[in-house]
Amino acid sequence: MAHRFPINLPVYPLRWHPLSGPLAAALLACIAYASAAPDTTTDTDSQNQNSATSGPVRLGPSASRTQATQDESNRLLGEEDSVTDTRQRGRTTSKPSVPSEFEAYASELAGVPIQRLGSDLMLPMRSIAAMEANRQVPPDYVVGLGDEIQLTLWGSVDADLRLTVDRAGRIVIPRVGPVVVAGVRHADLNDLLTRRVGQVFKNFQLSATLGRLRSIRYYVTGFVAKPGAYSVSSLATVMTGLVQSGGPSAAGSFRNIELRRNGQVVGQFDLYDLLVRGDKKGDLPLQADDVLYVGPIGAQVALIGSVNRPAIVELKGNETVNDAIGFVGGLSTVADVRRVAIERLSERNDRRMVELSLPRDGSQRISNGDVVRAFNSVAAVLPQAKQYKRIRVEGEVARPGDYVLPPTSTLVDAVQAAGGLTSQAYLFGTDLSRENVRKLQEAQYDRALRDLETDFTRNTSTQKVSNADDAAALAQKQVGTTRLIERLRAVRPTGRVVLDLTSDSRSVPALPVEDGDRLYIPALPNTVGVFGSVFNGGSYLLKPANSINDVVNLAGGPTRGADTGSMFVLRANGSVVSARQSSSGWIGGNSLASLAALPGDTVFVPEELNKTTFIQEAKDWTQILYQFGIGAAALKTIKN
Repeated sequence: MAHRFPINLPVYPLRWHPLSGPLAAALLACIAYASAAPDTTTDTDSQNQNSATSGPVRLGPSASRTQATQDESNRLLGEEDSVTDTRQRGRTTSKPSVPSEFEAYASELAGVPIQRLGSDLMLPMRSIAAMEANRQVPPDYVVGLGDEIQLTLWGSVDADLRLTVDRAGRIVIPRVGPVVVAGVRHADLNDLLTRRVGQVFKNFQLSATLGRLRSIRYYVTGFVAKPGAYSVSSLATVMTGLVQSGGPSAAGSFRNIELRRNGQVVGQFDLYDLLVRGDKKGDLPLQADDVLYVGPIGAQVALIGSVNRPAIVELKGNETVNDAIGFVGGLSTVADVRRVAIERLSERNDRRMVELSLPRDGSQRISNGDVVRAFNSVAAVLPQAKQYKRIRVEGEVARPGDYVLPPTSTLVDAVQAAGGLTSQAYLFGTDLSRENVRKLQEAQYDRALRDLETDFTRNTSTQKVSNADDAAALAQKQVGTTRLIERLRAVRPTGRVVLDLTSDSRSVPALPVEDGDRLYIPALPNTVGVFGSVFNGGSYLLKPANSINDVVNLAGGPTRGADTGSMFVLRANGSVVSARQSSSGWIGGNSLASLAALPGDTVFVPEELNKTTFIQEAKDWTQILYQFGIGAAALKTIKN
């Protein structure tokens, strides 16, 4: 207890006996003992006469003795709460609950985990304890056994006291005596103590607040995760007690929770009132020895698909489809608000699934085990005849950019929407990239790579080696094959559509456009590219009347290791002309050699893969002749 003294003011002794020294100290100790005794009564008139002073009175020894008593009570209560907290911490280490069969069934249908509505409100116990410790005491809080009252007086009397309500429901104020405060509302506490202290002292002011609150013990029974007895702050409510016990189990109800007191049901708590409607009127304060009973779970319905919060809701009474959808926040922004589908377990041997029209069938009742699925109105692809097309036009047009075209538009309409072609447009090199074509190309490309990898693996596993050199060569070949496959996987298709264009085309074909198309019209190039097994690969200026043969000669011609029979030309429109289309000529036939080169062409001369050196061929022939000689000698020996 802190003692405060007014500055420059004397502390007067009690007027009724001007004693001092050891006798006064002994007398004050007796007064303090008498005022602290539980059965002591106070003579109000006598105290009013004896307390008349000419200055502030210090409530010293009595307050010190009272403070020591209160500290001992606090210590005992703290030890009890520490034991309770230790037990409760042991309960929080339980394993997470296993999803029910209906939750697993709904999750399988939805493709994502589906939980019961309200299960995420079951916070850890430590969070709840911290929240309760920081709560403000409401005005209607009823003071009870074990509560601590912080009492401050100033004026004619100066005191700062921390008093705990004893088992008789009283606090003992020095020089005033016991005051019954149990059952008093927090809002009325100041008035009660002011009246009581005013019977002894005059000209003072008083402030009474609640400090450390008492702990109460309550019980949780029924279908709950961790039933048992718990201790919690006296500010706790039904929601606090429910969360502290882990909440309802998989078989427990979120909507049928009873608060029982002295054998009577004093409150019904529906978690959906708080969770969905924000109504907290059923969240009543807990009192000592209250019982929270969690009833069995009611009918359940799963809502999946395009709803704002896919979940399993619990039904109560005659709730309808609209009620169930309202529990999960309604349909999402992209949902089809005209219809929903219901899969009924009760009709699993018949049609099982029905479709309801909204809002006409929204008042229809739903049954236990139903699964309501809301459809996505934008996921399904509309017919091309009804789609407006979003297309990007780039390159040599007057106004490049993104355009939205009517459903029946073509590439010609797209070019016209972009302002038409410029004078530098090279229509033969037009690049049309289409998203659905790209996806199809990726699937086919991945399949071709898997087949190629399988063929390489099969050929390697069935190939036999006769010596260490062949084994080393085979291992090196496997490494090269693996690198080739990895490089091929890094290359992804672009979704380009090869248009039926010629070098002298003056307009794009009237091909219908699709949503997401990208049309690129390049400028007229003046170079051709030559790459592969040539002496100097690169891009070269194209002269009029140049042929493919002339272009290859500009790069120095094919090297000794070139496979001229596999040479090909990639045209600007995406088409390919291969030397294997002809069987004559030193670079793939006279038709390819004399083929006119066009702007934007790319000529590729590949390297011969299955080539052998003279030493390797001589070695193979020597081995063959050696085996032939041994065979001839053996035949001659047998003949002799």
